[in-house]
Amino acid sequence: MKKALRGEPWGYTEREVQPFPVLGPFQEVIEQWLKHDLTETKKQRHTGRRTYNRLVEEHGYAGGESTVRRYVRQAKMRLGFCLHGTFIPGDPEAGYEAEVDWGTATAIIAGERLQVKYFCMRSKYSGKHFVRAYPCERQQAFFDGHLHAFQFFGGVFAVVIYDNLTTAVRKVLQGRKRLEQESFRTFRAYHSFTARFTSPNAGNEKGGVEGLVGYARRNYLVPVPEAASIEELNARLLAQCQAYGSRQSWPVASSRWRHYTRRNESTCWHCRRRCLATNRCRWGKWINTAP
Repeated sequence: MKKALRGEPWGYTEREVQPFPVLGPFQEVIEQWLKHDLTETKKQRHTGRRTYNRLVEEHGYAGGESTVRRYVRQAKMRLGFCLHGTFIPGDPEAGYEAEVDWGTATAIIAGERLQVKYFCMRSKYSGKHFVRAYPCERQQAFFDGHLHAFQFFGGVFAVVIYDNLTTAVRKVLQGRKRLEQESFRTFRAYHSFTARFTSPNAGNEKGGVEGLVGYARRNYLVPVPEAASIEELNARLLAQCQAYGSRQSWPVASSRWRHYTRRNESTCWHCRRRCLATNRCRWGKWINTAP
């Protein structure tokens, strides 16, 4: 150990091939299972643990599970399975980015059981979020959700992240390029924010709001809510979104929330060119220009 720490040669070399003396007779069986998995759906393929359990139950394997899991991982890489990529944790800038998505839930409105769509916007920095229900997912509801969310946050984010929803995107081009809907391009230009779209089938690129969709359904819409109108339901959702910030969470999120409450996140760090209604933001201070 001392020689290794000092960088001196100590006479040992790293193994080029990892032997599997106990697992050796079962390697061909595992290879057959994994090759067959290539023709199956991704959600119904052998994991390391499932491979181990089958070896024990069907072939009397007496070795360790960690050995099987290590061999399965190496075999999947060799066979060309699509393994998880490498990701770099992000540290979003305050008030700069937000994520948007839609969710679906059931509600009882005026005594009738209906399927409702709920618009979600989440700040990437503070985790503060806004949820609003609509009877449909059309473009009018899409724009209305933005307006209420901007009012809730107190301003407009510089960048808003979307998936490739048809209310905003007419055609997905190569790479990050998108052919936007004309009305969405006009809306975005008027409110002076940049739209960023995720790669196709890459929900992890806006994982915060993806998680919010499930969180809102489990915490705000369980049990199935009953309301006299969609406006009454939205009033409840707004109150729950406002109360969300008072809960204590992990230290970074709670400190960010306290910072948020001291200064308005979406405008005070970034003096937006256009704020809501008749207010203007100048160097982090609200100026009321109403007559």
